[in-house]
Amino acid sequence: MSNETGLAFGALEMRAHAMADPDIPDRISLRDHLTEVEIGAFQVERGTTQRLRFDVVVEVSPAPEPLDDDVDRILSYDTLTEAIAHELAAERLNLLETLAERVAERILHEPQAMRVFVRIEKLDRGPGALGVEIMRKRAGDIDLADDTPLHPLIAYLDNSALHSNKLCDWIDTFTAQDAPAIICVGLPDDAPLQTGHGPTQRRIDLLEIEQNAWLLASKDDRCVVIDSRTELDWAMKQGNLSVWAPSKIVLDAVDGPPAVADGLALAHWLAEQMDAARLVVVGKGGFDPAKPEDFA
Repeated sequence: MSNETGLAFGALEMRAHAMADPDIPDRISLRDHLTEVEIGAFQVERGTTQRLRFDVVVEVSPAPEPLDDDVDRILSYDTLTEAIAHELAAERLNLLETLAERVAERILHEPQAMRVFVRIEKLDRGPGALGVEIMRKRAGDIDLADDTPLHPLIAYLDNSALHSNKLCDWIDTFTAQDAPAIICVGLPDDAPLQTGHGPTQRRIDLLEIEQNAWLLASKDDRCVVIDSRTELDWAMKQGNLSVWAPSKIVLDAVDGPPAVADGLALAHWLAEQMDAARLVVVGKGGFDPAKPEDFA
């Protein structure tokens, strides 16, 4: 732990003595914030929750005008708890380091936040608290344009579409849209292996769907198979076409789909997660790319 990090989380008296400087910025803090969440890289940590404790300290820029006891002129404490809740709800994570980075990044998007200290501890993995502490600071002015939400087109291709001689025409239509496109596929026609065991069957079905995704990628070089939300977001910002490999996002979801064997239902779930502009279905009786009204 660096000296500055230690001072950030240390007693107020220690910090006041060590940092007796009129230019030291004001700070707001969140201490001993407890929550239960599923997190961890080990298989034993899947399917169960454990307690996390958060401590967050934020250095804030001086108010440009008198506060006048107006809550809208300060960095609210709710911002800190909301940043934690948002990142915990976004997806299941393996590492505390990743969670700490994301919480810090979200807080630093607030105009008043100059520097943030985040400490996260696991309370149920041993006789003591196991944790990580980081310090991050604003690199410069935040480019809010980077956070403009994108609303993709989600296209579900059934197996007849995958093997159709119109496939390239449909892909042409997807790439010509104003919105970035994500293609979803379902299970292959051949019945997948049946285990009779829910958790293992879920993984097998997801792997079967991913085989279909790679089959699509083999048919058109524009179809790039992607398995993480971070990569999907990046591909959308670049205007690239993506083919969704669902295992990682589904298994890491805090509130995942109830079943994965229905590829179309899975595509609907992704559309909700991505706040999609629209979802189209291509296959038997599917749309004709020459008829835009079928695509709307």
